[in-house]
Amino acid sequence: MKICVIGTGYVGLVVGTCLSEMGNNVICVDNNLQKIEQLKDGIIPIYEPGLEELVKSNVSENRLIFTTDIKYAVENSLICYIAVGTPQKEDGSADLSSVYKVAEDIGRYINNYKVIVDKSTVPIGTAEKLTELIKSKTKYEFDVISNPEFLKQGAAVEDFLKPDRIIIGSNSSKATEIMQELYAPFLRTGNPIITMDVKSAEMTKYASNSFLALKVSFANEIANICEQIGADAEMVRKGMCADKRIGAQFLFAGLGYGGSCFPKDIQALIKTAKDNNCNYDILQAADNVNRNQRQLFINKIINKYENNLKDKTFGIWGLSFKPKTSDMREAPSITIINELLKLDAKIQCYDPKAMDNAKKIFKNRIQYSQNAYEAIKDADALLLLTEWNEFRRPDFEKVKLLLKQPIIFDGRNQYNSKKLIELGFEYYSIGKNPNKKETKN
Repeated sequence: MKICVIGTGYVGLVVGTCLSEMGNNVICVDNNLQKIEQLKDGIIPIYEPGLEELVKSNVSENRLIFTTDIKYAVENSLICYIAVGTPQKEDGSADLSSVYKVAEDIGRYINNYKVIVDKSTVPIGTAEKLTELIKSKTKYEFDVISNPEFLKQGAAVEDFLKPDRIIIGSNSSKATEIMQELYAPFLRTGNPIITMDVKSAEMTKYASNSFLALKVSFANEIANICEQIGADAEMVRKGMCADKRIGAQFLFAGLGYGGSCFPKDIQALIKTAKDNNCNYDILQAADNVNRNQRQLFINKIINKYENNLKDKTFGIWGLSFKPKTSDMREAPSITIINELLKLDAKIQCYDPKAMDNAKKIFKNRIQYSQNAYEAIKDADALLLLTEWNEFRRPDFEKVKLLLKQPIIFDGRNQYNSKKLIELGFEYYSIGKNPNKKETKN
């Protein structure tokens, strides 16, 4: 099929590339000329495992092209994806200005029937507004559908190529059949294409992300209680996850959720509830717990040093909001580093992929290291903020020698507390009281 994807950000680039991988002819459009020229040269602006290889191979086969010419893209496509950003505004609502601008351009350049796919995360009712907007610009037939994305950063290519399910929100049988044909190769294992009305599809995206955010906040709240009463949050997690009704995903205690989806989407759903006079207590609680979780971790550090962090140096491992991505949007590391800097602490940091993004955020206010061990040299403590694989099995004897004091604040509960205490470390984690004696087996 002939497809255009408008917006080459995280979602748009993954969507366009993976659709071309299945043999479709895909035109990716962006108004950022520099980005387009880099993509043509095989320079990928984001880190996502497997993406660079797919971009290069499909470009070489002429199935994937990049352009700033939206007119050419729309005129030469049957299916037009809208995949531009919808950043959060101050009131929590989604900024749809880019989505509306793209819709106007599509309406201006339609030359025959089109299926217009809203891939951006948008409030309920947006498809109706886009339909009205495009109708005002054209006499040609078209359908606007909602096709929400469920891509996990760090596993987005795998998620798109092997989806759990595909949601098609459509009020048109013609558009539905076209989308079912497009996605059929991705679901040969039997996972479903679920068709529904447009508003339900738009709501499904927000409901799914908000529920996962709720699971994260629930795990953190339970962990915080465990820490106070002397229980072990990790043992509690294992006991809960053995129940098939609960499941194992998104129940890890830590520093809370971040990234471009959960924080923004839960705020947008709260705003929708407010606007429609609906209750949103659970959504608000999940958001509150998440915001508080980072401060609780900061308080552990402040309490350890008796409210005096002046000239203390902290070696930080991990800056991205999660492993396998360079994305630092809403990352816990930003909150934690900024608060420590306010208290006159010094920061040495390392992340395998997010260093360039960190430099844009912190400039020269912190020190950037070449590797993990350099980041903790002569530091007063190690702070683990992102659970990259390369941090899972460090040489703890070397860590101990490099630190001024053998102290670790583990924001991801990654290490074995018993082993570290035996090695002479002072160890702080989430959901477990470091002063509680270990139970011997």
